[in-house]
Amino acid sequence: MELTILMPCLNEEETIGICIKKAQRFLTENKIDGEVIIADNGSEDNSLSIIKKTGVRLQKVKKKGYGNALREGTKVAKGKYVIMGDADDSYNFLEILPILTKLREGYDIVIGNRYLGKMEKHAMKLSHKYIGTPIISYIGKKKFGVQVNDFNCGLRGYNNEAIMALNCEAEGMEYASEMLIKASQNKLKICEVPINFYQDGRKKKPHLKTIRDGIRHFHILLRNKNTNQ
Repeated sequence: MELTILMPCLNEEETIGICIKKAQRFLTENKIDGEVIIADNGSEDNSLSIIKKTGVRLQKVKKKGYGNALREGTKVAKGKYVIMGDADDSYNFLEILPILTKLREGYDIVIGNRYLGKMEKHAMKLSHKYIGTPIISYIGKKKFGVQVNDFNCGLRGYNNEAIMALNCEAEGMEYASEMLIKASQNKLKICEVPINFYQDGRKKKPHLKTIRDGIRHFHILLRNKNTNQ
């Protein structure tokens, strides 16, 4: 199988069905041998019943955390490549062909860059857009030489075997940074592509906690060393 589209899920009843339909349509329209996996992290709303009706693969992950969900989903993925994205409809799975194209060209990790594409108004909090993400990306580039300008982007693709070999351990949102740090340390091929970023389709507050998750990102950036120097 060529591609697994992987989504972490935690109480996403408002948008999970929309995201799954888009992912399935992408695979069908582009005639890709692929699958969709939902890594559910303990949903208590109607997410599970919606997921089961679509017929996609469901991987239940008991241990809470964004990183835990994605790591367990990747472990069971059948695809040579994995493209991960949030299930809140902020990323459009009909628009992921540029990521797959770069993976086919031989890149190990392909990161979406929200700043280079169309970003809907209110899609990203101003503190994240102008402070948090730029600072984290700057540190990542300067310290680890990772030429990525959107370190936190949740839409990214990777070679399944290459990522599993990194043995990432982060349990929360900092998983996104750890993946790039360890990829740099292991000299994997990394690139970024422009992507569009849309306003969260849910009415509830996002799972991301600015201060808590920001501290976790900074901690993992500071505690790791650049082994390429």
